[in-house]
Amino acid sequence: MEDKDKRNKEFKIRIHNYILRLIKFLTALPKSDVSRVIINQLMRSGTSIGANYFEAKGASSRKDYQNFFSYSLKSANESNFWLVILRDAKLVPVSQSSEIDWLSRETDSLANIFASSIITLKKKVDNI
Repeated sequence: MEDKDKRNKEFKIRIHNYILRLIKFLTALPKSDVSRVIINQLMRSGTSIGANYFEAKGASSRKDYQNFFSYSLKSANESNFWLVILRDAKLVPVSQSSEIDWLSRETDSLANIFASSIITLKKKVDNI
């Protein structure tokens, strides 16, 4: 398997595992009227990271591919926002603080990968 194919497969698995951990984390949180709204928003934005990445694989053009990566980046940024709100509003039990820390770091890392990829894709599109 080529390095690029291997990296793409590993990234796909990484996003899949991230979403599974996010879902498990969110379903375990205590529910209140406020937390339900935030959980719903975070579920949407967090799963959108993966949905748009997988959608990019079927893109009809490089520009379309780049747009899906941009949507994934925006979803990661939104997810980071909701994670911070959950943590700062003290809606996460202490027993789950290490999980929200991991999710925050992983969301940052995914966002950085998408941002870097978008920069590379823009350079390639500009050179065509």
